[in-house]
Amino acid sequence: MADDLLPPTLQNILDQQSLKWIFCGGKGGVGKTTTSCSLAIQLAACRDSVLLISTDPAHNLSDAFGQKFSKEATKVTGFDNLFAMEIDPTSSLQEMIEQSDQNGGGAMGGMMQDLAFAIPGVDEAMGFAEIMKHVKSMEYSVIVFDTAPTGHTLRFLSFPAVLEKALGKISSLGSRFGPMISQMSSMMGAPVGDQQDMFAKLDSMRAIITEVNNQFKDPDKTTFVCVCISEFLSLYETERLVQELTTYEIDTHNIVVNQLLFPGKESNCQHCNVRHAMQQKYLREAHELYDEFFHIVQLPLLTEEVRGPEKLREFSTMLIEPYQPPV
Repeated sequence: MADDLLPPTLQNILDQQSLKWIFCGGKGGVGKTTTSCSLAIQLAACRDSVLLISTDPAHNLSDAFGQKFSKEATKVTGFDNLFAMEIDPTSSLQEMIEQSDQNGGGAMGGMMQDLAFAIPGVDEAMGFAEIMKHVKSMEYSVIVFDTAPTGHTLRFLSFPAVLEKALGKISSLGSRFGPMISQMSSMMGAPVGDQQDMFAKLDSMRAIITEVNNQFKDPDKTTFVCVCISEFLSLYETERLVQELTTYEIDTHNIVVNQLLFPGKESNCQHCNVRHAMQQKYLREAHELYDEFFHIVQLPLLTEEVRGPEKLREFSTMLIEPYQPPV
């Protein structure tokens, strides 16, 4: 039976050259950022160009690499073909509204804001569309997402549906009230074509989001790496994530189990031994649940933080060569 297990590495992701989008997600504090940075480093060794994006408002990429990143793609120090950027999905819509105000479309901006916040999740969804528009205009072989904690990630994946609904409403409002808005805009001194520009922008967003959504559902182009630790809550959250991904038709077949303790046989640290026994119990459960369809990667709890390009490079080798605990 042990021979039938899938290899406990992420080598399958490196081998799948058709992949364009790779998500790393899980509960907060399980090591998603370290995993996504390490995976991006390994991908940079076998792909032409790699973009690492953080959509977590906490933005840990700068901390992990010890280098400041912004919403513009920046080359990571020490790499020729690895780039990183940190974006806040919620700020993009605000920028769009402010831009509209600056162009003289104050009434239009106000209307947009009212519409945006009247539909749950639409502000983030439009932010997501702006990100995708930005990302799609760049030429990268593969894009790795360091996502926000699980709940946010699942919302992030439902954005295409939310946006379709919102843009449908806005478009119908545009066709019904367009002439009236034109009249009001011109009376208020705003450029007449302003709202047409806004509706055109929204429509182009819808096209992008639909295309990206189709790519997300294609297992040749997209996969999701679940990151967890060997504890009840994290395992429960991972199962919920796997179920949700299946609902969204997004491929997932890799689980990274992080922060595992491996005390030596002679260890008399009671705390370490008790915790090791607990972790092994949940690790067995993870294997029972996922062995058949998932690569389960086991990573150790280290004695020091994984920060800076060299430490990350070193850590990243454990994603492709199984960690061997000391005897």
